[in-house]
Amino acid sequence: MLRIDDQAFRSDTGRQRNANEDSFFVRAPIFVVADGMGGAQAGEVASKAAADAFDIDLPDGSPERVLRETIVTANRDIHELARNDPSRAGMGTTLTAAIVNAQAEEGAIGHVGDSRAYRLRAGNLEQLTRDHSLVEEMRRKGQLTDAQAEDHPQRSIITRALGPEPEVEPDVQTVPAAPGDVFLICSDGLTTMLGEEQIAKLLAGATSMGAAVRALVDEANRAGGRDNITALAFRLEDAAAPKQSHEDATLIGSTAAEAGLTATEVRRRAAAAAARERREQHAARQPRRGLRRAAMALAVLVVLAALAFGAWYGNRQVWFLGTDESGRVALYRGLPYELPFGVNLYEERYASPIQTESLPTRRREATTGHDLRSRDDAVSLVEDIERAAGL
Repeated sequence: MLRIDDQAFRSDTGRQRNANEDSFFVRAPIFVVADGMGGAQAGEVASKAAADAFDIDLPDGSPERVLRETIVTANRDIHELARNDPSRAGMGTTLTAAIVNAQAEEGAIGHVGDSRAYRLRAGNLEQLTRDHSLVEEMRRKGQLTDAQAEDHPQRSIITRALGPEPEVEPDVQTVPAAPGDVFLICSDGLTTMLGEEQIAKLLAGATSMGAAVRALVDEANRAGGRDNITALAFRLEDAAAPKQSHEDATLIGSTAAEAGLTATEVRRRAAAAAARERREQHAARQPRRGLRRAAMALAVLVVLAALAFGAWYGNRQVWFLGTDESGRVALYRGLPYELPFGVNLYEERYASPIQTESLPTRRREATTGHDLRSRDDAVSLVEDIERAAGL
């Protein structure tokens, strides 16, 4: 029997879109990603309706049947919404959903469109879904090679979606699951920016699912961020195995102080290390060259201690605004950077109920620009945003 050991999700507007039309739903054992399409925010309406369709208590029966019936019902609802509102004519959404059957050690996947589901096992990434797209159909017929399909200008043209037609036929399958498997569900805003080799590397190298989805979204944005990006990942483990902690490591702020990494402690450890080095050198009666190495090591330790203290103290004086994983305006202390191995140089101190995407353009740019500010300036900006929203 399996359990969902770690899970995380992140959705981002990307760098070339003004609004996020992706939606997702997470309530283990159900995981859903939808990517909307259509003007006048119709895509957002369609994707949200598709994701919300899974906000249900799982009925009895096979997960495949639940997926199929829920997707078919969601399609009819979205089609009816569009039919009754001319401004939403033609709206639709992709959908990829998974239901984990922990007892049977398998996962059921339902799919329409070009959002994808992957499984990472022993470092190997396998695409579990097949895109319902023009380019994918041409590739399957041998009209395009894999390399040509990757960069084809019509790659985003999909041949099946929820909403445009009154009926839709979803692809539904069940795949085996095993301890250590990582499942990724994502919109095409991720897969058009990153190749599968890079996705596999980021998933396999992450210290937690939270670190994994952050790395995936950040790298997709660095590659251009041409579309909305949503990534949802979860890891399975043996239900009998001890549960592990997957909190991301951090070396700044109050967490560092709680771990004993205060300025005084850093200096004490440096001095202790230097004294220990001197004792060892004296006992071994090292030649003069060894003494010079000891002196250099001591100097390096002192410099590192000073730098650690300076970075810790300086980091506590810097604040910035950003967007949390729920899309809300958030206040952070520290620097807006993430180091390798999941080390963050910031910590979230406050999350406003205001959604970043609801802000006027200038306010939104001030929030997402990650400009460094004093605490008073950052707090004042959050208060202004909330005051303008009537809070």
